[in-house]
Amino acid sequence: SELFPRPSAGRTPTPGSAAFLRPPLCTAMRRVLLLVLLADAAAFKFLTDFGPAKLIPRPSAMLKRRRATKKFGDKKLAVITGASSGAGLEAAANLLRTGEYHVFGAVRDLDKMRDAALDRDFPADDFTPLQVELGSFASVRALCRELERSKLNRPIDRLICNAAVYQPGEAPAWSADGHEMTLQVNYLSHFLMASLLLPGMAKSADPRVILAGGASAEESVEVYPRADLGALQGLKLGAKNPISMFDGYNFDGAKAYKDSKLCLAMLSHTLHQNYHKQTGIAFSTVYPGAIADSAMLAGKPPLDTSAKLPSFVKAMVEFELNAMRRIGFGQDMHADGLTGEAEAVSTAQAGGRLLQAAHDVRCSKSGHWAWKEGDAAAEAAAAAAAAAARARAAHTASSRPPRRFGSGRSATGSRVSSRSGRTRV
Repeated sequence: SELFPRPSAGRTPTPGSAAFLRPPLCTAMRRVLLLVLLADAAAFKFLTDFGPAKLIPRPSAMLKRRRATKKFGDKKLAVITGASSGAGLEAAANLLRTGEYHVFGAVRDLDKMRDAALDRDFPADDFTPLQVELGSFASVRALCRELERSKLNRPIDRLICNAAVYQPGEAPAWSADGHEMTLQVNYLSHFLMASLLLPGMAKSADPRVILAGGASAEESVEVYPRADLGALQGLKLGAKNPISMFDGYNFDGAKAYKDSKLCLAMLSHTLHQNYHKQTGIAFSTVYPGAIADSAMLAGKPPLDTSAKLPSFVKAMVEFELNAMRRIGFGQDMHADGLTGEAEAVSTAQAGGRLLQAAHDVRCSKSGHWAWKEGDAAAEAAAAAAAAAARARAAHTASSRPPRRFGSGRSATGSRVSSRSGRTRV
């Protein structure tokens, strides 16, 4: 106000005069200053896209980085649910055996996990057991918070959703959140866990989310009940007590297990479609085989009530993909190593296949991974060898320069035109 005093009341400009048409000096200067400030703000607006830690390293971030290096070295971080027994325990042991991973075992029973780790001689510096109850969303959220504290500033490189339950009883069991237990433990809680951990995993150089798929009977084999989500009427109604099945029908324990595994296959495809390009995360489902000595099936009727246990897994990949395509999913999803004649595998074999999906560079893309068994595996190996031989022969032939003038055949055996030298197949 001292720099730009207002004009006195006695000197009010008359209408039509130049002074009346020209704004007061103070108003004009205020407008100029405002424009300058807005220009400065626009010029530096791009800085809002960068966190302060990226511009100036915070002491806390530097301390976390130093602690992470001391704790993990250059190892990748892997989280696996259901690591206290079965294929999950074998997979954890295999990951540790490579010497390239620090493994977080997310389990319900910490004492059981610690005993198993001692029996298998897990290195204490490379293995961290964490408690989670997959029947509770609150417990899943608490696990993710604990992981955030435990991993310091490192990203998680592998998330292996392996834990599952199978409850073939006539009456459903309900989770703490009111959902049928099989669907929440096998599917919903893993869905929540993946959604909470994805932002941090995007910072990894080679992130993978691996969902342990299950076996569903193919349509041409009369093995009931089949996985079938119908129109998802039960899910639309909330899938809470008393609604136990996603399709809205009465509870069937074997079908609930198969439905949950089909949901995981659909989830893997949906996450790939929506987040792979943004994050670089590979989303995969793995079917390691019918585990004959699985603790999950101990004392329970087999999932295939019409025959022996292994027969219900025959051609499950084709069935799952067909079921997904019927409701608009999986149109471009590939399946490597479709199962042929189903044969039982041991827990150690299943754990080795989980390791391959997590560790093998060939499994660094999204998809569904399965393994052929018996004669089908031998036939696949022979076909692969024949294809490799044909590729080598084609490469050798193509390395020779073709004849460009005169009629005849080129080095590749195709017809050559005498005028233009173009190859005619």
